[in-house]
Amino acid sequence: MKRPDPRNSLLPLHGLLPAALRPRCTQSHRAKGELLFRQGKRPESMFYVAGGEVTLQRPGANGENVVLQRARQGFVAEASLQSSKYHCDAVVTVPGLVVSLPIASIKQALLSDSTFAMRWIGMLNRELMHLRLRCERLSIKGVRNRVLHLIETEGQGGRLPLDAGLKSVAAELGVTHEALYRTVAGLEHEGLLRRDDGRIGLC
Repeated sequence: MKRPDPRNSLLPLHGLLPAALRPRCTQSHRAKGELLFRQGKRPESMFYVAGGEVTLQRPGANGENVVLQRARQGFVAEASLQSSKYHCDAVVTVPGLVVSLPIASIKQALLSDSTFAMRWIGMLNRELMHLRLRCERLSIKGVRNRVLHLIETEGQGGRLPLDAGLKSVAAELGVTHEALYRTVAGLEHEGLLRRDDGRIGLC
């Protein structure tokens, strides 16, 4: 199988950043389980997930990890631009290509380049819409309805990638992985859902 060209994954980032800022960014392949940053540390970099998956998470009341965001083809730690510390951990859940952007340089570019600032606002607006969908999903009663909502809103053509496994999806849905496994199995049995090629999709 032909491997995807990593340069294609960086095209959205190139379209966003000013040309003068791009050489200051560094890209590297990150391994599963690697920490991009730890809660409480002073922010020096923002990260763009060009391949793989990164989750933002915090310890829950009972010691479990609560997933705040799952990033694929997008930014993590945008809020660090105006913060004195990271407010969660960023953990690589699927290995892939991650771009590091120096926060000081981004701040300077936003102040000096109004066109870039407007593009940045547009990117934040899209992220806000995504977070609203997640809040809506967490307010839905029942694991079954949350699963269907996730596939319909986050999937492409009714198919949702499962690169990090169902356990990661369960954390995003705010349910136990046992409850999610039972629900997915039930939907498969009803002929409403199918799993293949690392994805779950509507039938």
